[in-house]
Amino acid sequence: MNLNEEKLSRAISAYSRRHILRLLADKEMKVKDIAATTKMSVSLASRHLKFLHDLGFLTVKKKSPFKFYSLKIKELKNLLALYDKVIDKL
Repeated sequence: MNLNEEKLSRAISAYSRRHILRLLADKEMKVKDIAATTKMSVSLASRHLKFLHDLGFLTVKKKSPFKFYSLKIKELKNLLALYDKVIDKL
């Protein structure tokens, strides 16, 4: 497995991170809004967002005092849709 495959695998291996990626597929969001939508603490949502950003899947815009996150790789939306279809067939 190459490094990029490993990054993708780690990014989508957790339901919480997939949920965040799905939210960010169509719009940018603040940490607080992501936490509220996913019913995570702000701290946990922040850790997932940092992890996804560090792997290279998210873009961050700083508009003081907030950070807005969005998908850096828009094709993830299609990948997650296909992932869901496969899961539904299991």
